[in-house]
Amino acid sequence: MALNNQTLVTEFILQGFSENPHLDILFFCFFLFFYVLAIIGNSLIIASIWITAGLHTPMYFFLINLALLDIICTTTVVPKLLENLVEGKKTIPFVECMTQIFVFSWALGSELLLFTAMAYDRYVAICRPLHYSTLMSEKICGMLVTGVWFMGGMNSGIHTAMLLQLSFCGPNVIDHFFCEIPQMLPLSCSPTKVNELMTLFTDLLLAGTNFLLTIMSYGFIIANIMKIRSEEGKKRAFSTCSSHLIVITIFYFAAFSAYISPSTSYSPEKGKAVAVMYTTLSPAINPLIYTLRNKDVKAALKKLFVMWFSF
Repeated sequence: MALNNQTLVTEFILQGFSENPHLDILFFCFFLFFYVLAIIGNSLIIASIWITAGLHTPMYFFLINLALLDIICTTTVVPKLLENLVEGKKTIPFVECMTQIFVFSWALGSELLLFTAMAYDRYVAICRPLHYSTLMSEKICGMLVTGVWFMGGMNSGIHTAMLLQLSFCGPNVIDHFFCEIPQMLPLSCSPTKVNELMTLFTDLLLAGTNFLLTIMSYGFIIANIMKIRSEEGKKRAFSTCSSHLIVITIFYFAAFSAYISPSTSYSPEKGKAVAVMYTTLSPAINPLIYTLRNKDVKAALKKLFVMWFSF
């Protein structure tokens, strides 16, 4: 196969967090706990919205897609990490590494685009409520979500295809706990200048554009909320978007720390710590944020539990 002709490396070694095997059990328990929490929390969000007709609205339609992306994002990384921690070998085959890069980049890029769509939804709901049913119709929401998944997949496919054009002939040690493009490029025996420029360009374009659109949306939202005379009205309006604002703040903090920060300030330890945030902690915490701050979701979860235990 062409792939085999391009590389002498058949597997990579994931250096992980520590060379001390005695710490592996501690890391295993940590990641297993948050992985289970992420899977259960996001699955409950999806199921509760699915069975509750009153939540079949654009905001919760986007929330279902966010839960799906969180499940994909953490499942792409954590199970392999847990396997390596148990077996102690910390290796990943070449093809599996490339697959991990493609799927993870797809989920992360799609999540970035989805946050912008969710910000637009809140903008229309608060700033243009009379036109909400028209501007956020079922057809438009479907087109937005389709575009999110398609553009995220296309962006990931381009980067993965460019990565597959490189040759990897050693070393094969990745100073990380999963395969990611920035850590893969220094291992290539081929020139990587084009890959680096393309990665920088798309990171700035994708992250920068979506960040600006999200900031603009919330700028209009906050300005509109401040015009409301009653404190109760302001509180009610802000409560409809506060959960989303918290989630995207955490997401962009991690994304900018990982991909946009100056290379002179980068360290492997910092990169791993930030990666834990967007691969493990964020998917586990997001359902809690939306549940604890949303009465409708809490009511839907209670309904789900009642139906569950009634069988």
